[in-house]
Amino acid sequence: MLLTVGSATTNLQPLISDLGLILMTAGIAVLIFKILKQPLVLGYLIAGFLAGSHFDFFPSIKDVHSIEVWAEIGIVFLLFSLGLEFSFKKLVKVGGTASITATSQIIFMVFAGFTAGQLMSWKIMDSIFLGVMLSISSTTIILKTFDELGVKAQKFAGNVIGALIVQDILAILMMVLLSTIAVSQQFSGSELFLSVLKLIFFLTIWFVAGIFFVPTLLKKTKHLLSDEMLLIVSLALCLLMVILASNVGFSPALGAFIMGSIIAETTQAEHIEHLVKPVKDLFGAVFFVSVGMLINPDTLIEYALPVALLTIITITGQSFSSTVGSLLAGQPLKQSVQTGVSLSQIGEFSFIIATLGASLHVTSDFLYPIIVAVSAITTFTTPYMVALGTPLAIYLEKKLPRKWVKSIQDYSANADAIKIMTSLQIALRAYLFQIILHSIIIIAIILLSGKYLLPFVQETEFGHTIAAFITLILVSPFLWALSLRKIATEAVNELFSTKKQRGPIMILIFFRIGLGLFFIGFIVNNFFSPATAVLSLIFAIIAYFSFPKRLQKRYLTIEQHFLSNFNEREISKTKHLRKDLTPWDGHMATFDIAPSSNIIGKTLNELRIREKTGINIAFIKRGEITINMPSRNERLFPKDEVCVIGTDTQVKKFKKYLNQNEIEPPEESEQTDIVLQHLKLKNLEYIGKSIRESKIREKTNGLVVGIERDGKRILNPESHLILEENDILWVVGDKKLLSSIIQN
Repeated sequence: MLLTVGSATTNLQPLISDLGLILMTAGIAVLIFKILKQPLVLGYLIAGFLAGSHFDFFPSIKDVHSIEVWAEIGIVFLLFSLGLEFSFKKLVKVGGTASITATSQIIFMVFAGFTAGQLMSWKIMDSIFLGVMLSISSTTIILKTFDELGVKAQKFAGNVIGALIVQDILAILMMVLLSTIAVSQQFSGSELFLSVLKLIFFLTIWFVAGIFFVPTLLKKTKHLLSDEMLLIVSLALCLLMVILASNVGFSPALGAFIMGSIIAETTQAEHIEHLVKPVKDLFGAVFFVSVGMLINPDTLIEYALPVALLTIITITGQSFSSTVGSLLAGQPLKQSVQTGVSLSQIGEFSFIIATLGASLHVTSDFLYPIIVAVSAITTFTTPYMVALGTPLAIYLEKKLPRKWVKSIQDYSANADAIKIMTSLQIALRAYLFQIILHSIIIIAIILLSGKYLLPFVQETEFGHTIAAFITLILVSPFLWALSLRKIATEAVNELFSTKKQRGPIMILIFFRIGLGLFFIGFIVNNFFSPATAVLSLIFAIIAYFSFPKRLQKRYLTIEQHFLSNFNEREISKTKHLRKDLTPWDGHMATFDIAPSSNIIGKTLNELRIREKTGINIAFIKRGEITINMPSRNERLFPKDEVCVIGTDTQVKKFKKYLNQNEIEPPEESEQTDIVLQHLKLKNLEYIGKSIRESKIREKTNGLVVGIERDGKRILNPESHLILEENDILWVVGDKKLLSSIIQN
């Protein structure tokens, strides 16, 4: 027994001593870098260099393989934590500005990095990996720099953070594509397309299934889970998704990221993030230290020129491409420059991608230390680049041709104009979304049934019949939603009533029905012989069209459960708010402001709702934005969701007040397009006059909501403000009338 224990101790000794050396070195380096107010990531890298085999004046790591395993675990937990901070709803909120900025930057830098690698006569795979590594900025370094410089609340910071979210998603996609290219050793367009389709398929299935089951699991077991158990369950879910991702050929990091983003939609996301943070910090430190261990001074001296060249390419290329992308997205020059210089570094994702290349044995040994060196240099320069943003923007505004600056201002103003989606666009988007989503779900159920259900029952007498019957029952609600469910009814009814642009909708309606019948035929053909399949198909179609209400009920139950889980976090916050706000015998009630109401556009002070009805407004929900306890100057807009507090009598009085102020639309009315348009003031007819004297409001049937003058914007200007030459007016009005003003 003693020999066994002694043997185990001997086997564990290198592992324990190595871990102790790593943590001791990392701890000292972190303390020093904290005192110097430098990014902790650099401290970890230097700690790794000191503990590595390339530095002889310090104890070295003995069991490198174990450290590599821990580093891989560190990548998993880093991506899991990143997913916990990321919500799929955030991607929608960052909007087109961040997406255009990030996409422009990545495309430019991948091309620049690949070209630089080829010019240095590197291998094709080295050049491809180099381009991808140079294209991803560091979320950790940027957020820490923003905190230290106190700029996180500035407007450009929101665009930077949004671009980082998009970059992280695209980085995950590129890791999958790099794995495919590395295995096939060639860049095939068809393989790339199939890889993207495969990724979209599995991401959709994992997300839908995860949102359907994981929040329910955590909610049902909440009373049983202590902090310790919740941590174990969360990590178990993370590793389960890691296994699933690995089994279908994706990187483990992708699985960890997906599970993190699923848990991010639950009410316990913040608590889980807090519990996981020490685990992430521990293994993340091991990962960054393992990266530092690969720094070879001899390699850096030998490749000093490539390091210097790639550092210049990273700083200038990232800054330039991000600035151009932000300008293309319609941001002003100053904010675009600030965004560009903030994204001028590489970091943790570059290390992860470099690790991927090394593990697949497709990149050269010199690439890793070069990327680490470039990252270290650009990490040091990041605070200075962020601080340089404002002075550089001012300098460019002075030095660039005046015509260019005005063109940028005009483009930015145009990009801020309100974009109204047509009924056809609304209908087409809804139809395509339903077709793609439900087709993926149906295909997944059929594949799972064929792989797991059929082998389980096929030995029985009616095995194929049982498998086909169960499969049809499972997919039937989704078949109904795919082919028979009414979608975007208002937009479709409008298209059919006006008899315009009905063709695409009719095609999609018949396509949906045909696709549903195809899936039914595909199922019965998979489980029956051709002769039996025909009879089964007829029977299945008759049954399918005979019970639409039951199928609808089943589908709506499933959909309601999914949406309840998906919105659970927001619903919980709202309930918590209501619980805190509800006074004594009063209660909360929610009303929608009709688009045709008289009270639209007026402030709460002008409406005097409290004086007239006795209620108080708890919050106003406007799209994704919730305005808690709105001030008296807050205006009401169409389709606002207003939550009020009052007694039964007061709430009824408020409801009556809303009904009295709703305008009945005429039976036949000419449709007008109301838009936000900017007008560059050159017409002498308006210069020198006040807004009221210019009669722009009467001529456009609109309202002057803003003036841009010498780069400054005045919101809701007073009617007596005198108009000057080269003023840019923002006017809300009829599109045709505004066009006539512009032409004059």
